[in-house]
Amino acid sequence: MQERFRVLVIDDDPGVRDYMEALVSRQGYQVFAVADGEQALASLDETKPDLVTLDVVLPGMDGLATLGALKQRLPEVPVVMLSGHGQARNIVEAMRLGASDFLRKPFEVEELELAFQKALEKRALRQEVERLRGRARSETELLLLCGDNPKMKEVRDIIEQVADTDITVLVRGDSGTGKELVARTLFQLSGRRNQPFVKVNCAALPSELLESELFGFEKGAFTGALKRKLGKFEYANMGTIFLDEISEMHPGLQAKLLQVLQDGEFSRLGGEADVRVDTRIIAATNRNLEEAVADGSFREDLYYRLNVVTIHVPQLRERSDEIPLLVDHFLRKYNEQYHKSLKALTPSTMNLFLQYSWPGNVRELENMVRRMVVLGNEQAVLEEIALRAGADSKAAAASQALELDTLGADLANGEAIDLKAVSRRAAQVAEKRVIERVLHQTRWNRKEAAERLQISYKALLYKMKENGLSEGR
Repeated sequence: MQERFRVLVIDDDPGVRDYMEALVSRQGYQVFAVADGEQALASLDETKPDLVTLDVVLPGMDGLATLGALKQRLPEVPVVMLSGHGQARNIVEAMRLGASDFLRKPFEVEELELAFQKALEKRALRQEVERLRGRARSETELLLLCGDNPKMKEVRDIIEQVADTDITVLVRGDSGTGKELVARTLFQLSGRRNQPFVKVNCAALPSELLESELFGFEKGAFTGALKRKLGKFEYANMGTIFLDEISEMHPGLQAKLLQVLQDGEFSRLGGEADVRVDTRIIAATNRNLEEAVADGSFREDLYYRLNVVTIHVPQLRERSDEIPLLVDHFLRKYNEQYHKSLKALTPSTMNLFLQYSWPGNVRELENMVRRMVVLGNEQAVLEEIALRAGADSKAAAASQALELDTLGADLANGEAIDLKAVSRRAAQVAEKRVIERVLHQTRWNRKEAAERLQISYKALLYKMKENGLSEGR
């Protein structure tokens, strides 16, 4: 059973303390209430709060002085300030000292719920950043420092030039090449490194859900919207938002994203007032955006807004000199994670790794090494690579020898041949074989196949239907 969040209420008014205890308890939190700042500070070892509500006006040590002392002792614990006056100078000073929110008394129950939700979710995001930072630091160093490949040197040079700016960056490359790692590296080397890093996969949700995920919604905006929900852009305020698979975003939603890029503001679903945010945007795609602009599926104005600085991440086979370093890194990582002790790969295995084409790039290599560590030997993975390499070579040979009869070209009877029709048919046959091969390689995972083929999920379904491809055939 998950332990309840612990809330420390600091207020000198007994009636307010009783009200807050009852209200906050009903929301599912464990509550501790004290009358002044001195008692609060003395109780921290016992109460161990996850969140604090603090009245500005207190006897003895006032609320702002208490806030400063709390932040020295528990810098990661969010503090929601409460006041019956709400003078501007108090609000400014409270925010400067690290308060997460400021509510004026009397406040609505929904206001307090939202302030708690916002504060705890921001805290969770910060903790996730810290957790990932330790893990990603070695990966970041690996990306920045390993290998002498000229293409990766270009990646490192651009990262170092633009990381500590607020400029929008577009990261391009095939699936599995490490685009998210580039984004996290840009974040870690920026001045926003101590603020949230928020990732959103634009292909993972339908357009309607993605809009509410990015921009939030107001209470009553639609059926089921029982209270206000903050969007990812608000959680990323002062930090960085990473929009993965940006090419899959619906054109209607692209217009709203363009407004954020241009003006730094947007409106929640069902909202009337604009919300201002200061968020750095990093986007990634494995599709050809120029083609998407040409066919109308991606807005040209958004393309130019995103394409300020572009980082192209090369395929793994174009930087094979990194493979030994990556293998060593993944061996250490998964030996530690699974409490195993698989030693360095044999020379024959490493040689096979260097010769293999790695269609799934770094992600495929990582998964191969992880399986070796879990299984405790190399054999199963070696057999799989041999099978894949054999299938690739057979498919390549087949694609180079399209049978003339499948193309409708009968050369035996001496009749005229429609060469344009033969060309169209050849393209159709080749497309069908490539799609079928990729579907088999991805075990008929259509989303993964669409990524490999650099087309949208809907386009893949259409082409499968057009070519009569189904999993059971």
